[in-house]
Amino acid sequence: MGSFFVLRPVFAWVVALFLLLFGLIAVVLLPVEQYPNIAPPSITIQATFRGADTTTIDRTVTSIIEEEMNGVDNFLYMASVSRANGTAQITVTLQPGTDLDVARSQVQDRLSRVEPRLPQEVRQLGVAVTKASSGFLMLLALQSESGNVSAVEMGNFASNNILNELRRIRGVGDVQLFGSSYAMRIWLDERKLASFQMSASDAMRAVQEQNAQTIGGSLGDLPLARGADFNAQIVAQSRFSTPEQFRQVILRVNNDGSLVRLGDVARVELGNESYNFRLSVNGKEAAGIAIQLANDANALDVARQVRQRMAELEPVFPAGVGWTVPFDTTPFITTSISSVLVTMVEALLLVTAMVFLFLQSWRSTLIPTLIVPIALIGTCAGLFLFGASINLLSLFGMVVAIGVLNDDAIVVSENVARIMQDEKISAPEATRKAVGQVWGPIIASTLVLVAVFVPMAMFPGSSGAIYRQFSITLSVAIVVSTVLALSLGAALCATLLKLPDGQPPKGRISKGKQWVFDKFNGGFDAMTRQYVRAVEHMLLRPLRWMLIFLGVCGLTIFLFSRLPGGYLPLEDQGYFFVSYTGAPGTTADQTEAAVQQAESQLRQLPAVRNVASVVGFNFFGQGQTAALSFVDLHPWSERTDRSEAVDALVGRSNLAFRSIPQAMIFALNPPPIPSMGNASGFSMKVQDRTAQGGAGLAATGAAMIAAAAASPVL
Repeated sequence: MGSFFVLRPVFAWVVALFLLLFGLIAVVLLPVEQYPNIAPPSITIQATFRGADTTTIDRTVTSIIEEEMNGVDNFLYMASVSRANGTAQITVTLQPGTDLDVARSQVQDRLSRVEPRLPQEVRQLGVAVTKASSGFLMLLALQSESGNVSAVEMGNFASNNILNELRRIRGVGDVQLFGSSYAMRIWLDERKLASFQMSASDAMRAVQEQNAQTIGGSLGDLPLARGADFNAQIVAQSRFSTPEQFRQVILRVNNDGSLVRLGDVARVELGNESYNFRLSVNGKEAAGIAIQLANDANALDVARQVRQRMAELEPVFPAGVGWTVPFDTTPFITTSISSVLVTMVEALLLVTAMVFLFLQSWRSTLIPTLIVPIALIGTCAGLFLFGASINLLSLFGMVVAIGVLNDDAIVVSENVARIMQDEKISAPEATRKAVGQVWGPIIASTLVLVAVFVPMAMFPGSSGAIYRQFSITLSVAIVVSTVLALSLGAALCATLLKLPDGQPPKGRISKGKQWVFDKFNGGFDAMTRQYVRAVEHMLLRPLRWMLIFLGVCGLTIFLFSRLPGGYLPLEDQGYFFVSYTGAPGTTADQTEAAVQQAESQLRQLPAVRNVASVVGFNFFGQGQTAALSFVDLHPWSERTDRSEAVDALVGRSNLAFRSIPQAMIFALNPPPIPSMGNASGFSMKVQDRTAQGGAGLAATGAAMIAAAAASPVL
């Protein structure tokens, strides 16, 4: 093997360049994210039954769909929620590794079978099936700089001109509008209806019959009009589009020939299609667009494309309307990855300095220094082949691997230098002899290391997904470095290494370098002698030192058992959430009043940059009693004091929110892994398996919450 690459150095460089090329291509193609997909994949089904209460929508929509979803392949578990605002959401969680495209097709097939059993109102609005992640990547806000454009106008513009543009971006899983488009609103007066002895269903039936699209046909069309002089298409009246047209809808013709029109019993106006959400940014009304990331998408690339597309659409915005990004999760990803890359460069420089200090030859040092970056870039090609991504775990694996990647190259170059010194032969001849001596031990050590890390990739569950990234990165990097050490390393040894001339160093720099080397060698030799004497002393009293060793092991186990455990440590990601939950029966205005009080306290914090609040939605439900604030903080460089860290801000905010009686308000630090939930800590579900009913389930839940509140651990 050594003779092959020594005689063919160009081939060795070709191997290295191919690894470098494939690695650079993989760097471009690999998704970039904070953490890999750790949570099991899931499919979300959403339906809307306007005007229905929770019991009705659960009985007529949710339960029917749930029964049909039980037969989906790789089914793990299912959770559903029926809300008071007439919406239902069913989340089907699947086994890890399931192909979501295939699972989505199966869910849609089963949904088509059960769709005829759903209410007509639900079928008209459609049932959506998505595979997007649960959290939001970023939040866009449309705001009127002059205040002349209302929120519904901005929401209508976003619905017609922006949403579909953003959905077409590769990597966007779903886009949610926190606002509303226009719709024709008919407000019936029950007293006037009663005076005409009519009901709301009579008015609805008349509108549906008269507001219909009809086909007019054509004149002079074949085959009936062969002798016609001309052909024309008949254009019939289309659907109504103005309030006046709806007011003229005829509800009834009386016996005396008089007409009862819709305008006689109702107020017709152009208003909001939905009043479910209200968005404000820093206290000013806005229309919001929330971006959800698709599975295995590149978060940084998606955020960049969204910003680029919004910039392209900005010239056609209504006059006085601009857009901002009050909430964005990607700066933390960018900062984290940049910090790891800086650490990687620092580790590479330190390793190079240590190698140079021990080998004391720039030629011998250059060989492992060249191999390490090529091996790291080539590792990215392996990550792409194994379906991994560039994330904090894989980059951490690369940082750890830096100290291992140059070992094989050091062994080769050091053995070549030793043979050249001892046998006084040329570098190519010494390389052939040296590689022939060490290639077997090098491959054996590589197999041992790979055998240590490969089993980590087979761990099941969410913890296994974390170890898998680390295992794949280290295993691929070790294999690539071995290939490079025996190919490019051998070729570089035959080309670069030379026999020392034996002349004393000349010049101030050379003499100073030699003085440092002499001091280091002397100190290292003295430390080696001390180590040998210590080992000899220990061998004279093996029982005593064995007891000391066992004592150290016991102390380690004791300290390990006392350390607090956790899945992953919480981090300052540059933002936090505030969740609002009002008492049953709370109106949207009352919830909004609580949000405004909380916002006024949040804006008093110097670390807070933006506060975007949505009334009608939070991570735990929807409706008039729910609200959520996205609190964006100033960059980390501007928050150097510990009192401005997320943990401190969350604690201070929760203390301040206790003075707001309208709702239960609490600040939430986002979890380190977004796919595992929307808040830190853990959640649990209480199932009614003994048919106690809603009241019994609520009582059990309240008792558990009270017990948890009394626990000193929580």
